[in-house]
Amino acid sequence: MQTTRIKGLTIAALGVLFIVPDALLVKITSVDPVVFLFWRGLLLAISFFVISWARYRSRLVPEIRKCGRKGLFCAGAFAISTLGFVVGMKNTAAGNVLVILNTAPVIAAVIAWAVWKETLPLRTWIIILVCVSGATLMAVGEFGKGDPLGLMMAVVAATALASNLNVARSKPESDMSVMLMFGALALAVVAALLGGAQTPSSRDFFFIALLCLVFLPTACILIQIGPRYIPAAEVSLMLLLETVLGSFLVWLFLGEVPPNLSLIGGVIVFSALAVHGWTEVSRYRKARVAVD
Repeated sequence: MQTTRIKGLTIAALGVLFIVPDALLVKITSVDPVVFLFWRGLLLAISFFVISWARYRSRLVPEIRKCGRKGLFCAGAFAISTLGFVVGMKNTAAGNVLVILNTAPVIAAVIAWAVWKETLPLRTWIIILVCVSGATLMAVGEFGKGDPLGLMMAVVAATALASNLNVARSKPESDMSVMLMFGALALAVVAALLGGAQTPSSRDFFFIALLCLVFLPTACILIQIGPRYIPAAEVSLMLLLETVLGSFLVWLFLGEVPPNLSLIGGVIVFSALAVHGWTEVSRYRKARVAVD
């Protein structure tokens, strides 16, 4: 059991490391959000298909069928969470969106308890609350008033993310990552209908392609696999690390110095997750010694 937890935490952590350049590469590009959304969806759909085919080959179609209706839900939730994030960022202050998205671990834990009666140990709840508080501090610097639509879509994004991971968790025998290609394709179709099917500059396309053909597909697949081994709330919790490391990359390459509150919040999140990881590894080692 403890081995499975370590495996799940490792997979989720690796997924977060691959998603860290997301904020930096989005900031570098200068395309309209709907155009970015179209290419993000289209290139991700291609990437997800190639990776899934490489992993399963002739077994890909049976693996997709095995996901069933829950797989379709995960695909839809993935598309909705991405759409909600982009629309939220376009219609309200970034701080508003981040504060709301930071509640995803709590939403995931509540959904798991209410629907599947899955409970988390007290130590995990403490880590979640500490990390959410730290991540909220990071976002306070940009907090401001915005269009109610932006706030509502941020709530939709956080809820869709938490729901996706929970549903994936409820069927660990199926690899829900093979369904992501359908969610990404649906995202591209919606963006195309909104006028996003436009060709960006070669510079912007390079960065979009780098993000959507290399970093994001690897990150999304690893994060989607994570709930097979650990609770959805813990996978969502690991995603808060992206807020810290992503801000660091933006500061390193673009010179955007974060405010003091962001630095304090980042230290809180990073420290809490480090303690959480160290605790789990220690418990794993003790369990191995006891078995030996």
